[in-house]
Amino acid sequence: MPHVLPLVAPTTAGSSVTIEQDHGAVIRRSILPGGVRVFTENIPGMRSATVGAWFGVGSRDETDEHAGSTHFLEHLLFKGTARRSALDIAEAFDRVGGESNALTGKEYTCYYARVIDTDLPMAIDVILDMVTSAKLDQADFDMERGVILEELAMNEDDPGDVIHERFAEAVLGGHPLGRPIGGTPEIIESVSRDAVWEHYTQHYAPSTLIVTAAGGVDHDVVCGLVQSALEEGGWDLTTAAPPVSRRDPSAPVESVHTPEIDVVRSELEQSHLLLGTRGFRANDERRNTLAVYNAILGGGMSSRLFQEIREKRGLTYTVYSFGAPSAETGLFGVYAACTPAKAPEVERLMGVEVDRMAEGVTAAELDRAKGQIAGSMVLRLEDSYSRMSRLGKAELAFGELWSIGEMLDQVHAVTADDVAALASDIASRDRAVVRVGPAR
Repeated sequence: MPHVLPLVAPTTAGSSVTIEQDHGAVIRRSILPGGVRVFTENIPGMRSATVGAWFGVGSRDETDEHAGSTHFLEHLLFKGTARRSALDIAEAFDRVGGESNALTGKEYTCYYARVIDTDLPMAIDVILDMVTSAKLDQADFDMERGVILEELAMNEDDPGDVIHERFAEAVLGGHPLGRPIGGTPEIIESVSRDAVWEHYTQHYAPSTLIVTAAGGVDHDVVCGLVQSALEEGGWDLTTAAPPVSRRDPSAPVESVHTPEIDVVRSELEQSHLLLGTRGFRANDERRNTLAVYNAILGGGMSSRLFQEIREKRGLTYTVYSFGAPSAETGLFGVYAACTPAKAPEVERLMGVEVDRMAEGVTAAELDRAKGQIAGSMVLRLEDSYSRMSRLGKAELAFGELWSIGEMLDQVHAVTADDVAALASDIASRDRAVVRVGPAR
């Protein structure tokens, strides 16, 4: 039987699941009082440890009144609690050579820290103090508003960021997944501290919290530290609340929009191009086929896009393809940047290569893609942060967690016919085109 953690169960406090992984690693999942989920992966011989506090709430979950709140919270939770100032939080990790940070996505938020294994109790205490007891003072809120506006201005100066945001908007239209993660300057200027506080108290609760830890960790110790930290933070763990379930992957999403969007940026030297369409949801059964398809089309220096557009014709420095999955749907696109005079030809060739994939792939391309995916997958999981992140995303997005060996087996099982069928599907879909650069 596949070594897959049954992530939809157990759901009652005290329940636990243990699964042995490759090379002696052991993953355990427990439900604490209040519905808190704790995942750990003990990796023999690893002296680092990374802990993350995850919430299945991202920019797509904001109401109109709370727009921008998710990104605001990512900043504000580091500004202090009843027990710690912002400096105390920073010094706690600097003192031990560790690091702490947070990430906000469209469907989840994570606050995490990476330390040596002996400092894990401190990391858990600090991260969960931030999660349970953030002050969200008005003065800090006003100051951080300026910081976020600077961050958005920096992103607006990056044509790569601009084109990807506009592409999501073009393909997903008015769906919440089409909104920018960080909000817009207008949203950040208008959101109030009270709205962010309401968003915080509404979504940050025991039944929505997932704690993942990987590296030199002991599961029972982590569970004890988590429960103690949450009790210290004043969270009520006596209510027998079941964990909040994952998103419904069958939820409807509006049909793809197919506009052509031109964003004129006269100060740019290059034209940035992105063409693509609706992709695939995170747990689509074809996700491994998509990985192989993407590697062949635009996933590396030996890919078709790179060889045809850069190596053979010298039309661009950067060209690649990508997939961006979510619970109900996803995005798939091809990106390139080049001088404006070359843009029409580059855009044409991008479309040609997407269409040509439907004609089939060679055995050599298939083997090379599988080797590329297998190698990058293993190398990507060689540190405690990546292992911690894999646990959180498995619970929030996939609903299953395969061992690395089984993941490799699934990739190697993809056939040329599988890739051709997927390629035909993608080639048949309506496409959106976004261009950022000087006027044409």
